[in-house]
Amino acid sequence: MLRIGVYVCHCGRNIADKVNIKEVVEFAKKLDGVVVARDYKYMCSDPGQDLIVKDVKEYKLNRVVVAACSPNLHEKTFRNACKRAGLNPFLFYMANIRELDAWVTEDPKKATEKAKRFIKAVVNRVKLQKELEVGKTKIKSSVLVIGGGIAGISAALTLADAGVHVYLVERQPSIGGNMAKFDKTFPTLDCSACILTPKMTSVKAHPNITLLTYSEVAKVEGYVGNFHVRVIKKPRYVREDLCTGCYQCVEDCLFTEPVFPSEFDEGIGKRKPVHIPFPQAVPLVPTIDGSMCMWLSARKCPKYCVEACEPNAVDFNMGMEVVEFDVGAIIVATGYKPFDPSKIPQYGYGIYDNVYTSLQVERMLSSTGPTGGEVLLKDGRKPERVAIIHCVGSRDENYNRYCSKVCCMYSIKLAHLIKERSGAEVFNFYIDVRAAGKAYEEFYKRVLSEGVYFVRGRVAYVTDIPESEEEEKEVEKGRLIVVVEDTLLGKVRRIPVDMVVLSVGLEPSEGGEYIKKVLKLSCSADGWFAERHPKLAPVATNTEGIFIAGCAQGPKDIPETVAQAQAAAGEVLSLIQRGEIELEPNVAYVEKEKCTGCGICVPLCPFNAISLKMDENGKLRSEINPALCQGCGTCVAACPSKAINQHLFSREEIIAEITALVKD
Repeated sequence: MLRIGVYVCHCGRNIADKVNIKEVVEFAKKLDGVVVARDYKYMCSDPGQDLIVKDVKEYKLNRVVVAACSPNLHEKTFRNACKRAGLNPFLFYMANIRELDAWVTEDPKKATEKAKRFIKAVVNRVKLQKELEVGKTKIKSSVLVIGGGIAGISAALTLADAGVHVYLVERQPSIGGNMAKFDKTFPTLDCSACILTPKMTSVKAHPNITLLTYSEVAKVEGYVGNFHVRVIKKPRYVREDLCTGCYQCVEDCLFTEPVFPSEFDEGIGKRKPVHIPFPQAVPLVPTIDGSMCMWLSARKCPKYCVEACEPNAVDFNMGMEVVEFDVGAIIVATGYKPFDPSKIPQYGYGIYDNVYTSLQVERMLSSTGPTGGEVLLKDGRKPERVAIIHCVGSRDENYNRYCSKVCCMYSIKLAHLIKERSGAEVFNFYIDVRAAGKAYEEFYKRVLSEGVYFVRGRVAYVTDIPESEEEEKEVEKGRLIVVVEDTLLGKVRRIPVDMVVLSVGLEPSEGGEYIKKVLKLSCSADGWFAERHPKLAPVATNTEGIFIAGCAQGPKDIPETVAQAQAAAGEVLSLIQRGEIELEPNVAYVEKEKCTGCGICVPLCPFNAISLKMDENGKLRSEINPALCQGCGTCVAACPSKAINQHLFSREEIIAEITALVKD
């Protein structure tokens, strides 16, 4: 006989302000099978849970319904309460009367009626729920970290120092990411390389880290605790195990001078076909670009690099290498890419010579950059006047509506460094200065006191077309005119400058887009990887065992990136140290007598959990691996013969719920 308990939460005032709780409780008491109905201010609190435990024992309840907030928040809380009371936790179900009712329904009467319907529907469906048992699986004690920027490096070292073996995969020839391109970091003006290089070398030397650079994750199969990973290692044409990093092959290349745009120097520096991106690269091994090398592309080279290499590390016979391994968890740290300012032609990027991105100026400022740390114009002169335009590609309805969080502060840093190195007058054109981090406001005031000009207003355009004789003289000197409405002075200003620096925003990396497809992860509307919960699970994803860190999740500065990377590593350690993990039983299953073996479900499964297999009678039937199944229900909806059903979300349970919703 069914004995159901219903518990309605006030959620402080979140629900109670719109829903008449007492009326809802009285309604629940009259529902078929309900033997007790109560309300409490916070059902998720210890007293609220104790109320459920006490009633299960006293009233011999065999079903429990809680009407409260989203199951994403507290389903596990109430399942554990039922378990403590001796009730199978899967005989419990939640009605969401906060997010789906109180928060979105203005009329209190309608909100109350809606809450009644929801509870009636859940009571109707919980009658059909059956006892389920969780499965268990062993967790492999190694971890895959995707991305070798500061986030990936921090996560890898934290895990490796804890005794976990880490496979760190980076698509570029060296780890370091965008941070390796910076000269100094705000607000302390620490040397970026001085901070980063020791960590990079620690990664290379750590016995618990397998470093796979110039590599990409090609395929990931399996489930939490048991992921099988396939990595494609691209050929460098220089063997890492033999190379000593002596640079002799670079120096003796057929190309006596660098002639190809350097990706690491953001296109303003040059490199040879055989190159090391920067002096502190890890691993310190050259890469030969097959599209530019005269031997690899046209077989028209005397191969001076081969002759120059004493350890015989240059190997033109190298091909793609496949590396396969198993891991228990994955951390995605694919970082970001800078916004492409050529999408905003009015700012002149790619049109005028002396319009640069912030990252290009970072490379100029670096002592290992193309100008040896000097800020120079295209003709080699030092600029006398420099404009820095904030929020290029950020806080803009036409491009990215979000704030990129770091642009204000790195623009202020660049203003300080440019003024220090060149003595130029520097103008910062800003919308608002956002200096919210530790010591950020102080750094802003310091730079303000150094004589850097701050002009409040979004720049309309950059031009070389003068509007007066005075401007004509400036343009003849090679200057550009920055046109902006100064909102503090209340007028349009036209300011001549020698150089324009575009403070570009942050966008999801191209590598992240690829990894999203490989791992089947969800993203926000802006393309950043979506966390399970923005407050309670900021580094977890909706796929068990896969975590995100750093700018893969959204724009952030270096301290926040490192903190989140270490948080992700902590989550992984917590997972691995359990030794085994419970698998949710709300998975799909095949009723084999109904299955026709059509195979429609196989390609539709986003988790590769379904396969066609021959049964004992020689007939093809679909088979679902419960360890791989994530309970998404795609196969259930697609099966034409209704041979696939799902625990906890069976057709019968869903129909019972809908019937109660639509019928009085």
